[in-house]
Amino acid sequence: MSIAEAPVASVKKRIRPEPAEHQVDRRTPAGSVLGSVQLDPEWFGQEPNVALMHQVVVAQLAAARSGTQSTKTRAEVAGGGAKPFRQKGMGRSRQGSIRAPHWVGGGVAFGPKPRSYRQRTPKKMIRQALRSALSDRAALERVVLVNDWGFEIPKTKRAVAALASLGIDGRILVVLGQDDVVAERSFGNIQRIQTLLVGELNAYDVLRNDWIVFTDESLPGGVGDISSHKLPEDADAEITDAPEPAAQEPTDTKATDQVTDDDQVTDTDTVAADTEVTDATDDDTSDSADDATATVAEGTDEEADADEAEDAGDDTGETES
Repeated sequence: MSIAEAPVASVKKRIRPEPAEHQVDRRTPAGSVLGSVQLDPEWFGQEPNVALMHQVVVAQLAAARSGTQSTKTRAEVAGGGAKPFRQKGMGRSRQGSIRAPHWVGGGVAFGPKPRSYRQRTPKKMIRQALRSALSDRAALERVVLVNDWGFEIPKTKRAVAALASLGIDGRILVVLGQDDVVAERSFGNIQRIQTLLVGELNAYDVLRNDWIVFTDESLPGGVGDISSHKLPEDADAEITDAPEPAAQEPTDTKATDQVTDDDQVTDTDTVAADTEVTDATDDDTSDSADDATATVAEGTDEEADADEAEDAGDDTGETES
């Protein structure tokens, strides 16, 4: 058989699978469904590459290390300049310095020194690892899309209520746009909630969270045609917080004290007036009793005078006779 007739080994071409298609409901922060959005297959429809994601995550964690640990060698430890004892005749092994690594207080052999742990990772690998992580979360139906948070002022209470309305719990990654400063401050104080700008999205943060929440502005690949989506009529009423109980108006202590003093003064005046009326009544009663006593006394005096007159008449008659 000639060389020309020898069979040629077949070369298998790697056939990439077609990107999968995933849909997600586009909702309001109150949980109302506005419609469905087709996720971009280039970002959410790839076959997850576990080895690639592992390599990129390890490189990211390694780059986060400070690398400032340091130990001293025998040349950097203080002391040990003189030979501890003579070379021969001591019956011991020869020693040249008390700062050798096997001596207590000596230097460290092959200890850590300041270094950089950064690994060179091509940008294409980083981008593909992110696509794999997003595709994994989309396959598990752990991707949530919100039209807009709509926070006017930072309010943690509304952020917690929004997540509860969306029906998600656990570790949540909220991906925000460049202008979502108020939303970032609203989610900032909630435990197990991580916020990232869309430009900071990476494979490690996607994989370490259970849910990924996007907005129309931060969704990779865009939301597409959403002209058919309409807000429900009661959307504003649902998003707005329930009215809180009206706070009691602070009472003016000075005014209250003044009113109390006025009441006390009025009561005192009333009591004084009643006392004066009672005294006047008692005075009138006393005057009437005195007048009656005086009248009785005068009557008694008149009777006594009449008796004396009669006695005097009798005495006169007897004398004349």
